[in-house]
Amino acid sequence: MIDRPESEPTPLDDAARAGWLYYVAGLTQDQIARELGTSRQRAQRLVSRAISERLIHVRLEHRVSGCLHLEAALTRRFGLKLARVAPSIGADVDPLPSIAPTAAAEVERVLRSERPMVVAFGTGRSLRATVEEMTSMVCEQHKIVSLNGNISADGSASYYDVIFRIADRVRAPHYPMPMPVIAQDAAERELFHALKPVQSVLRLARNADVTFVGLGQMGADAPLLKDGFITAAELEEMQQLGAAGEVAGWVFDSDGRYLETSINQRVAGVRVEISSDRTAVAIAGGKPKLAALRAGLKGRLFNGLITDELTAQALLS
Repeated sequence: MIDRPESEPTPLDDAARAGWLYYVAGLTQDQIARELGTSRQRAQRLVSRAISERLIHVRLEHRVSGCLHLEAALTRRFGLKLARVAPSIGADVDPLPSIAPTAAAEVERVLRSERPMVVAFGTGRSLRATVEEMTSMVCEQHKIVSLNGNISADGSASYYDVIFRIADRVRAPHYPMPMPVIAQDAAERELFHALKPVQSVLRLARNADVTFVGLGQMGADAPLLKDGFITAAELEEMQQLGAAGEVAGWVFDSDGRYLETSINQRVAGVRVEISSDRTAVAIAGGKPKLAALRAGLKGRLFNGLITDELTAQALLS
């Protein structure tokens, strides 16, 4: 048997080439078929596969005027240091595919700074989608740190932890938080916090220049419940106490005040704090996130927001 040469094109190579010819070179599908020596139908399938396999990333570089007006209104209304609004993709549709590229562009803007900074990241679906949209960079001048633990209750790595993914993209020194997201009890949390390596990471996270976080809702579809970090009984207890949302595992009420609950006493990571010289940016959108967003803005838990048009309009109404 003859070994297949490493240089022989794979199906993904063909899809990538077809995607490049269509989106960058501007060729028609007939022209792509001739270029690749294949049928028009296969050329069409290859272009579709380039999208489905995420070989092609689409990013809108022109700022839509309606989004710009909403950004200005959000900044004025809530005293934000940063507001970015992505074009909506329709009512009752998850806006994350629109928000993530906008958030990725903002993360890249921060990381392009030549001034060395500590940049902290939470976990969750919004952060993971954002990182997936980022381009490769070399940012050795910065330190990337995790804001919260990355270990589930059973000892497995959290599926939505992003610190290793973003470190691969930006080639920066990175500092994971080697703890559970939520400890079994307060005593276990203190044991972790007593470890010197953990103390070093906690100091970095607390003093981060810029922080990017997602927001979790506290309804029946709460991410803390779905991902197995809390029980249904614990969720119900916090709902009765007025829980409106959570950020990096820390649960807050409708006034944006962190609740005094057993869960918050067990959260192993760093509580999000803002100041005049530090920016904490929430990346969130959609109807399920509105209560958490309104509460977080009211309590000034973050001073930056990346969302979509429909969510921005709802927050301003």
